[in-house]
Amino acid sequence: MNILILGATRRVGGQIVNHALHDRHHVTVLVRTPEKIQINNENLTIIQGNVLNKDDLVHAIDGVDVIISALNTDGTTTLSESMPLIIEAMKSEGIQRIITIGTAGILQSRSTPQSMRYQLRESKHKSVRAAKEHHEVYNMLKQSRLEWTIVCPTYLSDGESIGKYRVDYDFLPEGGTEISVSDTAEFTFSQTKSNDYIKSRVGIAY
Repeated sequence: MNILILGATRRVGGQIVNHALHDRHHVTVLVRTPEKIQINNENLTIIQGNVLNKDDLVHAIDGVDVIISALNTDGTTTLSESMPLIIEAMKSEGIQRIITIGTAGILQSRSTPQSMRYQLRESKHKSVRAAKEHHEVYNMLKQSRLEWTIVCPTYLSDGESIGKYRVDYDFLPEGGTEISVSDTAEFTFSQTKSNDYIKSRVGIAY
């Protein structure tokens, strides 16, 4: 496959790049600072640019089969500002599949299923600002006709990959409190070969 990875310099994004290259896919990354990508691989194309620049996105998306977005909020509105541009570029290029990293805060609450976890302060984040950004992205994807999946990890630890974890549609696995960056990256990349969670949020935790 030809895979475009956004947020490739982030913790989860960097490991997704490694998974894709290990499986011998062609990987394109769109990054503001190319020198942060310390990988030499003939299947890796590094494009310097910004997800908030429509022309940069169109250039990066050309010829890809699937997009993985590991962008995070970083105290900005980059997520909600970039997603309309990503959706528009995908539609114009005829690309259907997008997998994004969200947050467990936008999963439904088990105690009050009509509300999201962040709305009831069930998530560990003290601030709900990031969850609101992810909520906006979820609404945009839901209204699109794309084949989207939002992977929603709970607290991201830096521990090693365990390879065993629980997943659940629209909810966080019961009692789940953490998941490693490595296992989140592995599961997210695995969705490029799966149709199990098309047009769904999926909670992931140990």
